[in-house]
Amino acid sequence: MDIEVLEGIYDANEKIARENRALFEENRVFAVNLMASPGAGKTSLIEHTLKRLKDRLRMGVIEGDIASSVDAEKLKAYEVPLVQINTGGACHLDANMIRQALEHMDLGALDLLIIENVGNLVCPAEFKLGESLRAMILSVAEGHDKPLKYPLMFSDSQVLVINKTDLLGLGDFDLEELRGTVRRMNPGIVIFELSCRTGEGLQEWADWLEETARASLRHES
Repeated sequence: MDIEVLEGIYDANEKIARENRALFEENRVFAVNLMASPGAGKTSLIEHTLKRLKDRLRMGVIEGDIASSVDAEKLKAYEVPLVQINTGGACHLDANMIRQALEHMDLGALDLLIIENVGNLVCPAEFKLGESLRAMILSVAEGHDKPLKYPLMFSDSQVLVINKTDLLGLGDFDLEELRGTVRRMNPGIVIFELSCRTGEGLQEWADWLEETARASLRHES
């Protein structure tokens, strides 16, 4: 019975996710589901992305947290459409939460929507939101063994951002081993190495994201 209930939850989520995706495509919005563990740098990466792209693309953000609006408050300074979701204890965003958040956004006025998922390397990977792109962040401080512990997150994301590269050499993080492990699990994944603190690699990420979003929007037109 527990298995049947769980399958029912996933099936219902998939249905709403498909509806969300259709809504994004209808309005020509490129939606990014950004996932990571707490403290990996999701909000920092969004801030730097907004700095570089908000004058080149019409951007919006959905901010997901279990509680509080601390991260959303940081993003208000960038004056982009912003919706806060507090899950009230749930360890991930789901498609229905996104659908409700979209009722408060003018999708016709957006090109790129970044969804900051709840900090977690497990549950967010299991729930599609209707996104155009699944991206995850791993910080150097977390260790290079995380793909072996959380395989679904790494195998199901199209992009891996390795953040806090300024910490390389201060511990035993093995960048080459991480790359090899991830590429064996997910050969097509795109990997960026950057530091939100020093700025290294951020422009390459922003340029790639803009190019990918524009290519998707041209395809949908």
